Amino acid sequence: MNTPDADGFLAEQLLRLTRRLHRIQKRQLEPVGITPAQSRLLRALVHYDTPPRMADLAERLEVVPRAVTTVVDGLEAGELVRRVPDPTNRRVIRIELTERGRTALRELRSARRAAAEEILAPLDTEQRAQLTVLLNALFEAPRERDC
Repeated sequence: MNTPDADGFLAEQLLRLTRRLHRIQKRQLEPVGITPAQSRLLRALVHYDTPPRMADLAERLEVVPRAVTTVVDGLEAGELVRRVPDPTNRRVIRIELTERGRTALRELRSARRAAAEEILAPLDTEQRAQLTVLLNALFEAPRERDC
């Protein structure tokens, strides 16, 4: 007897939702002129008290350092970030948000809110609260690093 693969269906639904959210975000970010990867890096920068190294950003974003270099290159070309020498070790380069980058971050927050509202529109307040609880449970679950 064949039983439906409920976990497989749920996983597929989550992947579809992720792709949909990515498409909506990409559309919302277009007017800002920033890619989703650039948006993610800009948002990561605000979590540091002092400008981070590229290796710090790579670790936080869970990507290889080379990926951060490419994204920083694009953001630097748009004058949203700048590379600055570390004051205590001249061999170390840190990534600093520019004023233009701060403005872009404000626009990004607005675009992300619009994207979230679009995707969450079918849910009422109670359903949104339930979804928040469920997502928090998934994020708080132990995860394997070597998948």
